[in-house]
Amino acid sequence: MFSEHSKEFLQKDRPMVSITRNVPLDVVDSLKRIASITEFPEYQELIKSYINEGLRRDKYRYSGISIAHFIEALKQNGVSAIVIQQATQDLIES
Repeated sequence: MFSEHSKEFLQKDRPMVSITRNVPLDVVDSLKRIASITEFPEYQELIKSYINEGLRRDKYRYSGISIAHFIEALKQNGVSAIVIQQATQDLIES
């Protein structure tokens, strides 16, 4: 269900570092409002969730460059588009 990398995000004992950023007050107010109607007990947890979501998306997007070359090589070596599509879907769902 989760990839090994995704499981890392669920570990509670990961090393942490504190960061400080100035954020507009209206953004913090919006974060607090959204946190109060979601499963996040504090807006800081919502911020961490947004960061993790964006990071996972970008890591997938930028690692996809080499995956695209790999898929092209599979096609050039006679692997059918159906097999490639199914394998890609299996990876996305795992």
